[in-house]
Order: sequence, then C-alpha cells, then structure tokens
Amino acid sequence: MSDVPANSFSHEFQVPASAIDALGHANNVEYVRWVQDVSGAHWYTICPAEKHDAYIWVVREHRIRYKQSAFADETLRATTWVGETSGATSLRLTTITRVADDVLLCEAETTWVLLDPKSGRPVRVTPEMVEWLRPS
Repeated sequence: MSDVPANSFSHEFQVPASAIDALGHANNVEYVRWVQDVSGAHWYTICPAEKHDAYIWVVREHRIRYKQSAFADETLRATTWVGETSGATSLRLTTITRVADDVLLCEAETTWVLLDPKSGRPVRVTPEMVEWLRPS
C-alpha cells in the first residue's frame, strides 16, 4: 500500500468488548465494519450537507490484509484516502493502527460504486466530486 497522503482522513475509536471473538481478539468482520465506518465518515465530512441524500456509495469489493490483532478497550486509528476514481467507481485505501504504539493492524483496499439512491443505478463521479475526494 502506498504512503498515506496529506489529504487523508482519520478518526479514533475504542475496540468494544462486543468485537472480541472466541480467540480473544477483534473478529475480522469488525475490521470490515471499521473500514466502512471511516469511509462513510470521510464522505460526510467532504460532501456538502445539501448533497448527502443525493448519492450513496456501496462496496463492490474489499481486499483486507490482517497484520496484527486488536483487543478490547484498545484505541485504534482508522485512516482513509481515495486512490483512482473512474466512471462510477472509486478505490479507497484504509489503514488501521493501534494508537498506543502506532503498530499497523490492517490494510484495506475497497472499490466503491456511486449510486443514485432513488434508482439504485450507478452514476458517474463528477469532476467536482473528484476534487472533494482527492483535493489538490
């Protein structure tokens, strides 16, 4: 995965006890949730409020590499940024690190598709949106 660009978006969160599986660490499904959560938070930060209901992003594909385990009550940082955008799709890259020691726990590459929420059909990412997603 490439270096984190200056225009990335991050948020921190605590691993809840409900995320822990039978092996005593965060279940892999939780990482998928965290990747989706930071992606959504980023979109709502950059997309003007009056346009929030005009579009919806859905996942076409997740590729996740698990590096280390996360445990209950640890504080994690999810960082995301947008890579290539073409047509109705956008590649989003995400890392999840443990705040206490900055250890990389997970890397993800997710292909998102932009939809019109009323029709459910894909819509092209406009040049204006590309500027929101990948500011110069």
